[in-house]
Amino acid sequence: MDDADTPRYTVRVVAERVGVPTATLRSWSQRYGVGPPQHIPGRHRLYSENDVAVVQYMCELIAQGSRPRSAARLAIESIMLPRGDVDALLAAAMDLDPAALVRMLEAHIRHFGVLDTWELVVRPAYKSIVELQAESGGCIEVEHALSWAVARAMQRVQLAPPAAPMSVILACTANESHVLALEALRAALGERGYGTLMLGADVPPAALRDSLARVTPPATVVLWSQTARTADVGAVRAVGDRAEVLLGGNGWDSVESVDPGVRVATLGEALDRWPVP
Repeated sequence: MDDADTPRYTVRVVAERVGVPTATLRSWSQRYGVGPPQHIPGRHRLYSENDVAVVQYMCELIAQGSRPRSAARLAIESIMLPRGDVDALLAAAMDLDPAALVRMLEAHIRHFGVLDTWELVVRPAYKSIVELQAESGGCIEVEHALSWAVARAMQRVQLAPPAAPMSVILACTANESHVLALEALRAALGERGYGTLMLGADVPPAALRDSLARVTPPATVVLWSQTARTADVGAVRAVGDRAEVLLGGNGWDSVESVDPGVRVATLGEALDRWPVP
């Protein structure tokens, strides 16, 4: 993450630095989105240098006669990176520049959240890479470099607070190794303050059943299958009597019946089950 975008200052420190009461800063954050873009209940909101710069510019605009709402919009636009800049991400991927990839992804997550980053940047970038692969037969290394960067950026999204109940299990079916979508779901749930147990790739049904004894009921299991070969209905039935089972990935499309599992087609559809507190 760019140093200027690293969260580090409490609201009290920022209030003293820019000469604005803490109550005003909290009001600006709630009304206009000025300040740290993410907040998990029970944790301090920490401002980055860029956040402070937005506040300072907003103060200057108000002093010049701008209304607070207009000042907030102009101040945010002066600092914030473009939303959904797929071209920049693709360029860094084609250059095999992992530092730039991680920096852009983390900055986008911080300003716009995991869901927007996944839907507006990551998925379109993969679509373009797959099209290039179909045309040339190459770009495998580009796909792998992007996957590594996305996983790293998602894993660095903070976990839910320690007191949050851990009631969601994220796992790939046995012999399934495509875990990236689950990394995104874990990160998005962490943003919302929900605790998760990430089991990752290649999880046998017996391990799923054992893990249910270690999470807070009522539990939800999210099972990912990328291809028909790994769409294991037996795994769904093995845990379906103990937990809600959500099924992600194209592999499940090959199965006629997934009862008692429930298909979720997108990250947003999955997140709808866990509303923002």
